[in-house]
This record gives sequence, structure tokens and C-alpha cells, in this order.
Amino acid sequence: MERGYSCSVKEVRNIRQELGLRTLIPEKQPSYKRNNNNKYPYLLKHLVAKHSNHVWVSDITYIKLRQGMLYKVAIMDIFSRKILGYKISNSLNKAFCVDLLKETIDKYGIPEIFNTDQGSQFTSDEFIKVLKSNGIKVSMDGVGRALDNIFIERYWKSFKYESVYLHNYFNVFDAKLKTSQYVTFYNSRRFHSSLDYKTPNQIYFSNLPKQSQAMQNEFLEKKLS
Repeated sequence: MERGYSCSVKEVRNIRQELGLRTLIPEKQPSYKRNNNNKYPYLLKHLVAKHSNHVWVSDITYIKLRQGMLYKVAIMDIFSRKILGYKISNSLNKAFCVDLLKETIDKYGIPEIFNTDQGSQFTSDEFIKVLKSNGIKVSMDGVGRALDNIFIERYWKSFKYESVYLHNYFNVFDAKLKTSQYVTFYNSRRFHSSLDYKTPNQIYFSNLPKQSQAMQNEFLEKKLS
């Protein structure tokens, strides 16, 4: 328009497709069908997390490589914003989500509430069984309501803008290495204004319930022995 040319959005789209032009930020990938047998209400409306391990949330995002795609699942404690664990996979199978949940519970204890979207990985019988067997209350976002899980959505944005798009991951090894570096930075060195300019690690470990603190100490002792 500024140069005196007039064209429609459709025409621009067609030209972009013909030239093979793509945006720097990849388009969001389609979600997968959920298991309608395992739907649960959203429990976080008006709820304020009062301490570490009160509420955990989980979600999956894609990682664009120079050639190909990977997927990352993460679990976050919303009181502290700490990333408790994550896994990277080249497919959207439910196993890597179930394995991460088990490992995170073994390491950090049991939350009161666990919130996810209604993706097939989180509504699978195997995933729900782990939550139920540990007495964890199951919460799920409404369909198409990404803002119901706003804390981890903000983490995905930070992760992608501060690592994925910045470094343009080359391959699987590069993605795993730089993701590990970013999670360490995010948890232990990245200050958050919402946390009074403290790190997630500082908030998480200083606000654990007594039972969770004892479990964490036991884990650390085993790790050091």
C-alpha cells in the first residue's frame, strides 16, 4: 500500500505459497482427539495456589528443528513456576507423558491438584490411573481454552522466544542439549517479577509443605549416597 500497490490478503497468501515463504515462528500444530471417557471439570477457576506442590500443570508443545519436528511435555508447579520435569519425543505417544508423571512424583512428591488440557495423552487410561492411584485431584481445561492453563502457556512462549527461535535447533541432540540448558537457566537463574524477582527454585524449595519437604530431603540423600 505504501508503494502504491493494492492487493488482497488472499493474493499475498497465494504468492507466499508459490515462493515457499514461511514465517519465522512455526504455525501451531493440530491437537489430537481426547478420550471422552476421561473428562474432568476445571478446578482452577478462582483458585490461588498457596504453596509448592499445591497445583501442578502439564502441557505439550512442538519444537521445530531445521529439519523435522520434536515434541516436549513439561510439568510445572504453578505456585513457584518451577519446571519440575520434562521429556522430549519424536512422536505424540502417551508413554512419554506417563513416564514423566511417574518420575516427577517419585522425585517431588504428590500435588493436591493436577491440571492438563483434554489431549489424548492426558485423558488416556494409563495417565489417569497414575493420578488416581496417588489420590491426586484431576482438573482439565475447557475445550479450546488455552488460557485455562495460562502459566505453562507463558513458559512455552519464553522457552521458544528465548531458546528455540533464537538458536534454531539443528537436530535432536542439539534440541535436547539446549532445552536442558534453558530449563536449568529458567529454574535457577531467571528472575520473575511475579515472584518478587526471585527464581522458581528459590520459591519452590522455601514453600514446601512439611511432608513434601521430608520426601525431597530423602530423595537428595539417596542421590548423594
